Amino acid sequence: MLSRRRFLESALAAAIAASLGAAEGKRAPRVVLRSSWQTVNIGDIAHTPGVLALLEKYFPEAEVTLWPSSVDNGVKAMLQARFPKLQFVGPAPDVTKLYAANDFLLHGSGPSLVGEKQVAMWRKQGPKPYGVLGITQGKPSAETAEILSGAQFVYFRDSVSLATAQAGGVNCPVMGFGPDGAFATDLRDEQKAEAFLHGWGLERDKFLCCIPRYRHTPYWRIHKERPFDPVKQKRNDEMKEHDHAQLRAAIVQVVMQTDLKILICPEDRTQMTLGKEVLFDPLPEEVKNRVVWRQDYWLTDEALSVYVRSAGLFGNEMHSPIMCIGNGIPAIVCRWAEQTSKGNMWKDIGLQEWLFDLDDESQLAGIIPAVLAMAKNPAAAKAKVVKAQSVLRERQSVAIGRVRSAASASR
Repeated sequence: MLSRRRFLESALAAAIAASLGAAEGKRAPRVVLRSSWQTVNIGDIAHTPGVLALLEKYFPEAEVTLWPSSVDNGVKAMLQARFPKLQFVGPAPDVTKLYAANDFLLHGSGPSLVGEKQVAMWRKQGPKPYGVLGITQGKPSAETAEILSGAQFVYFRDSVSLATAQAGGVNCPVMGFGPDGAFATDLRDEQKAEAFLHGWGLERDKFLCCIPRYRHTPYWRIHKERPFDPVKQKRNDEMKEHDHAQLRAAIVQVVMQTDLKILICPEDRTQMTLGKEVLFDPLPEEVKNRVVWRQDYWLTDEALSVYVRSAGLFGNEMHSPIMCIGNGIPAIVCRWAEQTSKGNMWKDIGLQEWLFDLDDESQLAGIIPAVLAMAKNPAAAKAKVVKAQSVLRERQSVAIGRVRSAASASR
């Protein structure tokens, strides 16, 4: 019912926009979305459908072309199912033709200006505008600062990045906090989710999700061409017990003090093994019978369909919590310095009580009480989410409004 209503609402909005454009004798505005960085992490996958959903909601008359880095492993089909009008180009398109056919380039959410090279290529073609939505930014190089300064707008997904960019010489006329696009992701695979939950005895609102994470993602385990990094792996091994002890203790307390179960699940392809090693295997035997360890990786649509059936999520990842909050589900984030400043977005949307810095030993003791409070008082937890969502909606509408104005004026 929700999907049908969403389709009808977007179709009506698009029809109205199209009729207005026809009355003015103008074609629809055309936007190129530079996004889809990789497919081995459901969070990286989620950037794209989130921004596409925002464009659909706030700029329905736009014709959108996705310029991806990667849409393999079933991701392209998943995007096409949700956005049937979406057009695709390859990772290395003819930029001259792409520029000529479109009005605006939007760089989507990511850990940095990931598509900087491609934005530079767009700039070289001529004066057509471009903008950046929802990135984290460290100290920018002179080249990066120049590109960001030349944008119609730059929205950073955390306030620390905004301050860093300003201090680094970025002087774009419109800069501010703009949420990570993944907050708006609404992909679903209800059939897979229901089958998985039924198979493991997990009932709606009767379980919490927990996600492990290494300090550094060991991409050499995913991509054969990536060399092993002994320094990063040493850091991973040194910190993995420290970074998961409180999560494991929280699992035990939830099982002992509530009737909820726990699902240990992954956000990237390396986390299934890690979850078993540091979260599931060390649990007391009397606890394990109410804890499910997911053995397989999944795509964003199935994962999100499971998250929205849960009572909440906690762990060491960022984008599963982002998707949860965007879809009304409470989520607690644990972070560390290696994850850059992105975790600060929880403060920016009013969820600082659910943000824990594992590099600050004084904060560790607060994790278990926060997880238990989320588990025992779902109404209060949901109320916090609603407040955060109001901040998100306001910021999202402003950001896409900028896209709409710039693209429409560029026709």
